[in-house]
Amino acid sequence: MKKIYLITAGLLLMMTFSPALKAQEWSTGLDIYSSYVWRGAKFGSGPAFQPSVEFSAGGFAIGAWGSYNASTDEAAEADLYASYGFDLGENASLTLTVTDYYFPGSSWLDGDSHYIEPMLGVGLGSFSLTGAYMMNAGEGDVYLEAGVSAGAVDLFLGGGDGAYTVDGKFNVCNIGIGTSKEVKITDLFSLPVSGAAILNPSSEQFHIVVGISL
Repeated sequence: MKKIYLITAGLLLMMTFSPALKAQEWSTGLDIYSSYVWRGAKFGSGPAFQPSVEFSAGGFAIGAWGSYNASTDEAAEADLYASYGFDLGENASLTLTVTDYYFPGSSWLDGDSHYIEPMLGVGLGSFSLTGAYMMNAGEGDVYLEAGVSAGAVDLFLGGGDGAYTVDGKFNVCNIGIGTSKEVKITDLFSLPVSGAAILNPSSEQFHIVVGISL
């Protein structure tokens, strides 16, 4: 666990101070969703506020992302991540990401409170493939997802084992269709709006979510 923290801190220092890295940029954002649904599972109740902070430089990115529901069932989450993207040409890309998932309520200094996930994403034009392995206390869960952009909509199909499914066996847990658009508020300001309909065959649950990005 300490190695993960040291690697993340080292990447941040290198990207911040190295003159060889161009186009350094800080960005912040806030997404507000009607509910928090991730990989086919719903967390907490009520609207979810999801802030983010990211530093990027070239293909590197390092940042923090959180989710906090506006209810007593908060389902709080505060994650750190580091990634590197490779442009393979011909509309192809490869992205490697390591995420440290933490859920406030337990001690952040306790190693067992963290879930570490290496993830590999491949983009092939309008198609995408993702593979992830989330680890905690010596055990891990697999998640695989395929997606395609078809005009104004995005289609995705994901499956996993362990915590992703009711019986722990590998099964489809995330089938969905999503879309987004810009809602013009003034001549100088537009509000990004997105939404998705999501079916989880493993838990036999269906969700509809809508959100805005600030």
